[in-house]
Amino acid sequence: MAADLSGHTLEDILPHRGSMLLIGDILEVSDNHALTTSVIDSSFPLVTEQGAQAMILVELAAQTAGVYNGMIRIRDQGDESSSMGWLVGIKRARFHVDCIPLGATVHTRSENRYIFDKLREVSSVLHVDGMLVGEVTLQLYQA
Repeated sequence: MAADLSGHTLEDILPHRGSMLLIGDILEVSDNHALTTSVIDSSFPLVTEQGAQAMILVELAAQTAGVYNGMIRIRDQGDESSSMGWLVGIKRARFHVDCIPLGATVHTRSENRYIFDKLREVSSVLHVDGMLVGEVTLQLYQA
């Protein structure tokens, strides 16, 4: 079941387009987190014959963080506010698999752990079929 985005689309929230928009659906957006799904597709970056390399989990975490922080931006600054992306640094990434099979659905939950002005630290956990496949901590800065 998709989250209530008050009429907003992924393109309103994220700057990603075309094959770089990896999120398939937004399941939840609350005051403290976002939960998204992504189905691993052969058009994704980092895909081999075995599936998507685990590093793709960093981008799924970043886009889910973008959903959450994009909805905060729209709520606080309005629909016409800039949807430009964030500068993203990887503070920590722990992968529990080497690759994710094509067709697998990844559930990503991201939440802000720390906010100071335009800097945020975001914690994300990623699951496939209920199994933890990755934990990612990102640092975001909005220019």
